[in-house]
Amino acid sequence: MAATQFYATGKRKLAIARAWISPGNGSIVVNGKQFEEYFFTLPNRVQVQSAFDLTNMQGQFDVKASVSGGGLTGQAGALRHAIAKALVVSNESLRSPLKKEGLLTRDARTKERKKYGQKGARSRFQYSKR
Repeated sequence: MAATQFYATGKRKLAIARAWISPGNGSIVVNGKQFEEYFFTLPNRVQVQSAFDLTNMQGQFDVKASVSGGGLTGQAGALRHAIAKALVVSNESLRSPLKKEGLLTRDARTKERKKYGQKGARSRFQYSKR
């Protein structure tokens, strides 16, 4: 029989992360690569591991994740959201500290659409009086 796995999805901007956590020694694999290879900047690594740090669960769960869409920062935020939700599925008592820090809330900030008659979302074409 397979070990117990807990699954959750997380989103941030255009990135979607699917995470499976299972009891283990703390290894994180993202899209078939080791965690340090995929997220090579320190702020992204800290962001992904923040759910474990907050709940004092470092090194207790193995994470296997697949991430798609967006950029690396959005993917890191989506993976953090997915890991936090999976931790709550594994242990309901972790909900209150994660919710207090806002890790269970989906960050709704996305790119604003370009408007017609304008150069972008907010910027206008240059105006010439004469």
